[in-house]
Amino acid sequence: MKVAVPTETNKDEPRVAMSPEVVKKLTGRGITVVLQKGAGAQSMIPDDAFREAGAEIAGTAKTTIGTADVVLTVRRPSAEQLKSMKKGAAVIGMMDPYGDASDFDAAAEAGVQVFSMELMPRITRAQVMDVLSSQANIAGYRAVIEAAETYGRALPMMMTAAGTVPAAKAFVMGAGVAGLQAIATARRLGAIVTATDVRPAAKEQVESLGAKFIAVENEEFKQAETAGGYAKEMSDDYKKKQAELTASHIAKQDIVITTALIPGRPAPKLIDKAMVESMGPGSVIVDLAVERGGNCELSKPGEIVDHKSVKIVGIANLAGQIASTASSLYARNLFAFLDTMIDKESGELAINWEDELVTVTNLTRDGEVVHPSLKPKEPAA
Repeated sequence: MKVAVPTETNKDEPRVAMSPEVVKKLTGRGITVVLQKGAGAQSMIPDDAFREAGAEIAGTAKTTIGTADVVLTVRRPSAEQLKSMKKGAAVIGMMDPYGDASDFDAAAEAGVQVFSMELMPRITRAQVMDVLSSQANIAGYRAVIEAAETYGRALPMMMTAAGTVPAAKAFVMGAGVAGLQAIATARRLGAIVTATDVRPAAKEQVESLGAKFIAVENEEFKQAETAGGYAKEMSDDYKKKQAELTASHIAKQDIVITTALIPGRPAPKLIDKAMVESMGPGSVIVDLAVERGGNCELSKPGEIVDHKSVKIVGIANLAGQIASTASSLYARNLFAFLDTMIDKESGELAINWEDELVTVTNLTRDGEVVHPSLKPKEPAA
């Protein structure tokens, strides 16, 4: 069995879908691992580190993936990469299943079996495979570091002979994995932290980290969570009440970090222009949802917008800002999933098509797009 990792074709993606640690685990089972030359360069993992772990280094994408049984990626493979893969190969990565679906037709035509790690079910067995959580953890941490750098003032309270420096006030919107890590990081840096979320379970989590919870806690709020643990879309009336509470709170904050995302939908707008303008000079907003349209009305992907002395940080792929750590965690996620597809005796690829993890994440199989969410909807009768 051969596992291949090509260099990412997206110029804004510094992560790599392999680590020396995972190379050792695979080669220890007699599996051949091949990486394209320089695949880990932007993650500060040199080719020699992969070689020492037991991997082979190939010169081009075609020679890397051409005979591979499994291809591991961070982002969707390019059309050229798909053409170079052998028919029947399993392609595993973050495929952005809610984005442009036309690429999956090309994958089906190439005859490869595509699996999207973002669709991994949130069940106990799959926790170690949850790429959304592992990467969101990194993004939440990095968001606070970006905010601290952009803010340009001290975050903790400092008592000096020259006087006392007050602690910065940080507000985290959305208390999922990224939000909770942002809360924890901001608290470690000494900020006074508050947070909000529409999910009732988040209140206890926020308070356990030493932050104050801010929300309109009515009956709708108590029912605002799906069975999968995601936030539900709230009513217009609730949104209005929450917006009023949020607006008055934001005006008093030095740093705001937004993390709100609902899978398959554009990011909800949480901060409008008026809210931005209510903040004091030098305040900072970090928008983690900028790749999906942003939680802030004024945020722009890949830019730091300065609006009336309030800076709105719209850095896409914040996890990629700490590519080495993010790649290490991501590679472990991939290995855990791939491990369920490997026959323990022969060491060969043996996909169990009845396994829940496989059926939920599989996008293409045997020349067809098979995931229900990607199939064209039949017109109503």
